[in-house]
Amino acid sequence: MPGCFCQVLSAGGCPLSLQDLLQRRRHPSGRIWGILSSEMARRRSPKRLYSVRHSPIHGRGVFALRRIPKGTRVIEYRGERISQEEADRRHEETNQGPFTLLFEVDDSTIIDAGVRGNSARYINHSCSPNCEAVNDGGRIFIEARRDIRPGEELTYDYRLETEEPMTPRLQAMFGCNCGSRRCRRTLLIVESVAPASDGPPAEHG
Repeated sequence: MPGCFCQVLSAGGCPLSLQDLLQRRRHPSGRIWGILSSEMARRRSPKRLYSVRHSPIHGRGVFALRRIPKGTRVIEYRGERISQEEADRRHEETNQGPFTLLFEVDDSTIIDAGVRGNSARYINHSCSPNCEAVNDGGRIFIEARRDIRPGEELTYDYRLETEEPMTPRLQAMFGCNCGSRRCRRTLLIVESVAPASDGPPAEHG
């Protein structure tokens, strides 16, 4: 276990371990608790990557608190794992519009983020996203497609599928409000429009 970083002794530093300090053993400086270094505090409280707040796209969204490099796995999409049949039943029972909290892992498994979900359920759709969903052995991770600046909203392309004929009315039911230059106006897959990532916002000086 790491020791104290106070270096009150001229040779070898403080002899007390962190456990000694937590057990309130007397510190060589005469104080009870000793001094935990800022480095120890930093290691115990790593910086968060994101926060959840109001989104201009829809409801709440997830925003970067610091630079997120391309390829970073930001968060795992979690929730209750249910069957396709149960997902259909829940949707019909609640009648709450698009399946935006239900993530299809495979043909037989759906993640319902409305039950035991985490902050990933607040990541909004964009037709030009800065993140993507990655299926790693049945676990879904939201990964950065490019470098993301602090303050940017995290998004990925929901690419919702439907067995119904693609009509303007159906597309409007799953309408998109992402505001990107290549917005296809719907969360549904439209094969004629390939998903693309907008570059980072331009800086104005």
